[in-house]
Amino acid sequence: MSSALTGLFPYPIVQAPMAGGVSVPQLAAAVCEAGGLGFLAAGYKTADGMYQEIKQVRGLTSRPFGVNLFMPQPETADPSAVGVYAEQLAGEAAWYETELGDPDCGRDDGYDTKLAVLLDDPVPVVSFHFGVPSREAVDSLHRVGTFVLVTATTPEEARAVERAGADAVIAQGVEAGGHQGTHRDQPETDAAGIGVLSLVAQVREAVSLPVVAAGGIMRGGQIAAVLAAGASAAQLGTAFLATPESGAHALHKQALTNPLFVRTELTRAFSGRPARGLVNRFLREHGPYAPAAYPEVHHLTAPLRKAAAKAGDAQGVALWAGQGHRMARELPAGELVEVLVAELASAQAALTRYVTGGTER
Repeated sequence: MSSALTGLFPYPIVQAPMAGGVSVPQLAAAVCEAGGLGFLAAGYKTADGMYQEIKQVRGLTSRPFGVNLFMPQPETADPSAVGVYAEQLAGEAAWYETELGDPDCGRDDGYDTKLAVLLDDPVPVVSFHFGVPSREAVDSLHRVGTFVLVTATTPEEARAVERAGADAVIAQGVEAGGHQGTHRDQPETDAAGIGVLSLVAQVREAVSLPVVAAGGIMRGGQIAAVLAAGASAAQLGTAFLATPESGAHALHKQALTNPLFVRTELTRAFSGRPARGLVNRFLREHGPYAPAAYPEVHHLTAPLRKAAAKAGDAQGVALWAGQGHRMARELPAGELVEVLVAELASAQAALTRYVTGGTER
């Protein structure tokens, strides 16, 4: 990665921007203070809500941080399929004594307004999910001194990121928790995800951009592995979910290591787009029938998820988590960064001894 960008954070650890209230200012600031790159998630927030959180981070740390934006989504959903899914969810609405949400209440996530705010009052780093920003948008951010990162899930998507002029690509493996950052929502590719180590290697051969590896990374040894594979840094999300600074609901934090939730799956049940979460009742019952309709399904299920959380029912909420969720540690975010750095150093030292022919292997 360019020295200008890596110079922003001493350690190759990026805290993933987790939308829905998880990546709060306290978490981002704590990671920054410990030497990583903390991120705010602007997804599902208003432009003013994003700006207020930026001000909070600036009040908590003087170190560089990032903000993540969702790209506007094309109108590709079949309204009739969304209507059928709404009928299937009628029982859930009755059970939680709430109404279903309006599937047509917005699809651009306030993108233009948020981008305007970030151009008017720049932050050090901006990343993009669910697509590639225009070359004009990237150039505008560069002119105000902002570094631009964009998620890619395939080598082809990484090439599109490079053509847009971004500074680095976030190579998101299929192991990652939450939404896959695919540039186009194509149901026929739902089972075709690439693992992070393979993806990093393929992206490195496809583009000349620096790579940030993401997907199921929970330990310093895994960070060492992706660095050895060619990444310049690692992005961790689920690893920071259980920290006290995380804004995740208590049900979500507890579920990460709860023996009731033994595995994860990619599902469209909660949002209409592929996202990895812990398998619970809602995912099992509705995942097989959920249409490819984002953000319509997200809006539709929002009241259900809110009501389930209020009722303390982990079986009805979206428990986003990566494949390494059982390895989550309930450490303060800054302490977790320190532990990861120590584990990384130990793994790299062991690799050096092996390569140089040392006796300790």
